[in-house]
Amino acid sequence: MIVEDESIVAKDIKGSLKGFGYEVVGIVGTGEEAIRLIEESRPDLVLMDIMLKGSLSGIDAAHHIRENIHIPVVFLTAYADENTLHNAKISEPFGYIIKPFEDAELHSTIQMAVYRFEMERKLKDREQWLTTILKSISDAVIVTDKNGNITFLNPVAETLTGYHAEEALGKSVFEIYKIVDDKNIGTTDQLIQDRIRSEMFVQRANQLLISKQNDIIPVDVVQTNLVDNLDDISGSVVVVRDITKRLEAEARTVENLEKLRAAMGGIIQAMAYTVEKRDPYTAGHQRRVADLARSIATEMNLPEDQVDGIRLAGVVHDIGKIAIPAEILSKPARLTPLEYNLVKKHPEVGYDILKSIDFPWPIAKIVIQHHERIDGSGYPKGMNNTDILLEARIIAVADVVEAMASHRPYRAALGVEKALDEIKDGAGKRYDADVTAACLSLFLNKRYEFH
Repeated sequence: MIVEDESIVAKDIKGSLKGFGYEVVGIVGTGEEAIRLIEESRPDLVLMDIMLKGSLSGIDAAHHIRENIHIPVVFLTAYADENTLHNAKISEPFGYIIKPFEDAELHSTIQMAVYRFEMERKLKDREQWLTTILKSISDAVIVTDKNGNITFLNPVAETLTGYHAEEALGKSVFEIYKIVDDKNIGTTDQLIQDRIRSEMFVQRANQLLISKQNDIIPVDVVQTNLVDNLDDISGSVVVVRDITKRLEAEARTVENLEKLRAAMGGIIQAMAYTVEKRDPYTAGHQRRVADLARSIATEMNLPEDQVDGIRLAGVVHDIGKIAIPAEILSKPARLTPLEYNLVKKHPEVGYDILKSIDFPWPIAKIVIQHHERIDGSGYPKGMNNTDILLEARIIAVADVVEAMASHRPYRAALGVEKALDEIKDGAGKRYDADVTAACLSLFLNKRYEFH
């Protein structure tokens, strides 16, 4: 379309355009007529004279067309003064042609304008596509420019921060996006600023976001910088995930595990009690071994979870004795070789009982190894050194000390002093040296006592 109030000039331009192969949908002389006809015919491009008759100038008409109809405008003007060009730039035209002009200049300007408009349209379509994706993402997404000012906020980010996009756009991200560390309640704004000025990728878990309403929300944060073609940072994308439900689920899982562990402990105690009922002379032996083994493990600074496993193994380390006749367990005299060999089967029986239970610790292996010795003299497999689990080495020392210190059907208690002499003499031979040292420290330095 041609918008030109000088009919001779307009017809001349029309002739040139037809020569290029273009179709001219109309010629009008005012801005008002141009807007009306453009809305009806929707041309691919408008050639607009800046100085038009009527109340609407070419510049004003071009601005309306760009904002509301979205069709490219190329200005025609014989007025090239700075003020006119400045006003024309405000409407963001797709080109200028200064009268008089050659056909070649007109043709190339139109081609460049159409190409530029098509590229901008594709860019806007892609931006719209990306915006739609970002809006549909279930995480909060905040985009900033290189100065840290917000250029985009998706609906999830609006909900999470408590700010509507309209009030957040253009503001510093640090006004809207307030993050504190869950271990150090101090804002991390400076950290974010440093990241925006660098090329670093940042991933931070278990942070706390403070919303506009001062709600504290647990979040995970991933921040990535945007880099332009010159490798300069042009902005940043911050993705924030609300982990409230995840933490609640984790808390429920921990609670359920604690209940399961408590139930498992109760079952184990019941099993141990069953064994002790068959052997009243050694009643409390497994409990005392478990307590001493736990104390040794703690003295060795082992992790709390490992200590718990050692205590539980101590409670059931003799569960295999359930298969031994009660008269042998309570025999008031020395056992015959045949009887002793039968008793020596109890670690394997205990293993068979426990191996199918899905403990979070290797309880069955600890039980079958608790009579092994590091010099290979133990049973049932004659294992040695570090082939024996540390937990089993701890139970072994605790078992020997408790057994020697306590009464047995065939002998009186030998006492703690004799028991400590035994493990001291066997340290590094029959018994693990570090375990022995920890046990001796408990009794000699910390006055440990059996209860």
